[in-house]
Amino acid sequence: MGKYFGTDGFRGEANKNLNYEHAIKIGRFLGWYYGANKGKKAKIVIGKDTRRSSYMFEYALCTGLMASGADAYIMHVTTTPSVSYIARVDDFDCGIMISASHNPYFDNGIKLLNENGEKMDEETILKIEDYIDGKIEIPVAQRDEIGRTVDYVAGRNRYIGYLISMSKYSFKDKKVALDCANGASWSIARGVFDALGAKTYVINDTPDGYNINTDCGSTHIEHLQKYVVDNGLDIGFAYDGDADRCLCVDEKGNIITGDHILYVYGVYMKERGKLLNNKVVTTVMSNFGLYKAFDAVGIEYDKTAVGDKYVYENMVKTGNRIGGEQSGHIIFSKYATTGDGILTSLKMMEVMLAKNKPMSELTAPFVVYPQVLKNVRVKSKPEAQNDPDVQAAVNKVAEELGESGRILVRESGTEPVIRVMVEAGTEEICEKYVDSVIDVIKNKGHLE
Repeated sequence: MGKYFGTDGFRGEANKNLNYEHAIKIGRFLGWYYGANKGKKAKIVIGKDTRRSSYMFEYALCTGLMASGADAYIMHVTTTPSVSYIARVDDFDCGIMISASHNPYFDNGIKLLNENGEKMDEETILKIEDYIDGKIEIPVAQRDEIGRTVDYVAGRNRYIGYLISMSKYSFKDKKVALDCANGASWSIARGVFDALGAKTYVINDTPDGYNINTDCGSTHIEHLQKYVVDNGLDIGFAYDGDADRCLCVDEKGNIITGDHILYVYGVYMKERGKLLNNKVVTTVMSNFGLYKAFDAVGIEYDKTAVGDKYVYENMVKTGNRIGGEQSGHIIFSKYATTGDGILTSLKMMEVMLAKNKPMSELTAPFVVYPQVLKNVRVKSKPEAQNDPDVQAAVNKVAEELGESGRILVRESGTEPVIRVMVEAGTEEICEKYVDSVIDVIKNKGHLE
């Protein structure tokens, strides 16, 4: 990770540690960099989520791009995977998504994607950071070299058509709930499911600039659980603010995590001879139960660091076709280069319809180990993580758990947070060990 950019872009509280001047400079550099490299006017596509500050960052980025001679194509409110898709298929030099994903409304972020719709390479990111810090000077465009903005809502419509084309089945007579988190999916998801024939029930699709992710979406899935059960629905899908992740609720109201999704679709691929390398890509945060379930059906797995970036890097290197995170970032590399929440929900519908089974039956062989994960806001992630007393507490827990469980302590790539996770035989044991480590972090004065 760089000085400003983490595993999922440059993220922070709007106009505090991520401000409009940063956005102008990012636009300035990208407009110049891609124009200079290609010897012609750069063409860059931009999308945003529903946060109030997203408008400010959109205009700031456009200002920087145009001042450097680039044309900025604006998709308006749309999802991260839609920007990724359009950057790839419509011959853009790069894509920019303005979003802080699952974070609260007052945060925002700038995610950068290359011409293939993949997360931008570290080398280019470091050059952008050098420009932000004044280590590089670049010229401004003049006269006929100055760029322009282009309304590109057509790109969003093209993406919607692509999603609809992904389904092999009609959703007729299927009652489906969608929780749009008052975020970017509100303008896309319903149209896709309606077009495929579902009886679509949508909640949290009235964004006002402040309610994105607020008590809704994949981070507050308990409301969707109740909604699905109360209305007798077949399944529910919950997205986050920029819809690059998806969690599900089965017909009984049970939560279907990213691990469940990897299991269900991994088995489905294996049964059809489509699981290349006989492997699914997971992260170190995946549940013990997932690996036991995979072992039972003869599916192998790779483990990466947390972050869909690392999952995708593994998939590119190995040719593995499906991977993802417990949080619901799932990548189907045949169809996308990034996590796509709406695509994930379509793939889950495909398995249900192909096998003519409810989601509860499809996930039944995967027995989840009790897991407790707590986030601790700290003043300095490296100092808290590397504190000798904190490390000693972690090692003590690991020794006491032995083969009956595990502990994982890691830094968030997007927030000033240390994540402490324990898996063990009971939730009480997990709570005890997680709290023992957090107490040390607290007593050593690391809390924010």
